[in-house]
Amino acid sequence: MTTLVGLDLTGRRVVVVGAGVVGTRRARRLIEDGARVVLVDPSPSEDARRMASHGDVEVVERAVVASDLDGAWLVVAATDDPALNAEVARWCLAGRTWCVNASGFRAGTARVAASSTHGDLTVGVVSAGDPDPRRVATVRDALASHVESGAVDLRRRRKRRGRVVLVGSGPGDPGLVPVAGLEALATADVVVTDRLGATALLDRLPADVEIVNVGKSPTNHPVPQAEINAILVDRALRGLTVVRFKGGDPYVFGRGGEEVHACRRAGVEVSVVPGITSAFSVPALAGIPVTQRGVATSVHVTSGHVGADAAALAALAAGATVVFLMGVSALPGICAAALEQGVAADLPVAMIEQGSTATERVTRATVGTAAQVASTAGVRAPAIIVMGRVAAPGFLDDPVCATTGVSDDD
Repeated sequence: MTTLVGLDLTGRRVVVVGAGVVGTRRARRLIEDGARVVLVDPSPSEDARRMASHGDVEVVERAVVASDLDGAWLVVAATDDPALNAEVARWCLAGRTWCVNASGFRAGTARVAASSTHGDLTVGVVSAGDPDPRRVATVRDALASHVESGAVDLRRRRKRRGRVVLVGSGPGDPGLVPVAGLEALATADVVVTDRLGATALLDRLPADVEIVNVGKSPTNHPVPQAEINAILVDRALRGLTVVRFKGGDPYVFGRGGEEVHACRRAGVEVSVVPGITSAFSVPALAGIPVTQRGVATSVHVTSGHVGADAAALAALAAGATVVFLMGVSALPGICAAALEQGVAADLPVAMIEQGSTATERVTRATVGTAAQVASTAGVRAPAIIVMGRVAAPGFLDDPVCATTGVSDDD
């Protein structure tokens, strides 16, 4: 009979006997769990020596003796000699120390589960009979995929302190939401959501999850930021898990910093799941690399709703790619300021509406024509505006254009 138990090895001594391929692999996982790992082997592998050189493990370069196990909370017998592993297991049994015998479970007193971690939840699988690592790993991976999909209700049943998780939902395509974001949604009692981003995922939530829509549009801000902050704090102080579901990345013009400040001032636990910012992902999906060796070696991202600031104009003049977020209404002023700054009128401009979604549209122009083209085409927010040589139509299809300035030696 096997009982699955979780061990907290943080800061605790764990001895791994055998510093070959198996031993170093086991050691690496134990390090990730926070254990103080000691590797004992008369001929440690180069990998083990490198780990020791970084201070990740202690290596004892000699044959193991029983006293090496003194003070250990867990021992892993991982040499390529089954008889030695069995002897180490007998020492552990005599000393009442749990031992994983890599040569076979029945000669040891413990086995390490194949596990996956999902936030503060770990799912583990072990063989109750003879070891079958590939079978166990297959089951573990299937369970992990199911949990990561967001299809499992991960909400807490036992009440605890409330918390807030800021989740970046990317540019809009649900497939671009990070796994950690899906898992956070599955833990939510309350979701405070923007208008933009992968909001289609909210349809998957259980019916009793509270959804608070605080979305803004360029001319309509129905819920002020101070009120959003208050909602987050209020629900968390009630002991609820609150997910702030934000378009793009919380810290890229998403006011995530303000929300974190509000939570911390109120003593509310808060964490952040970064998202894929639309500033880079939307151009990429539209075939625009915001940097290209020999063409654009830097990129400047700015909030376009205030117009062209001095830094953006300087970047354009220097040949950098400039990405404007929320800049549709300010586009005429941006283009006029760029031309006054001496930016070439024929510098390419790409306007990408509804990026990453089925209704994505890309409109091409130049700095000299963009304002008129946008007006004629009816370009509307949400849209990303990219200015720079990389925004030229067919940039990636033209090897001459895409490699301008790059030599064979670069």
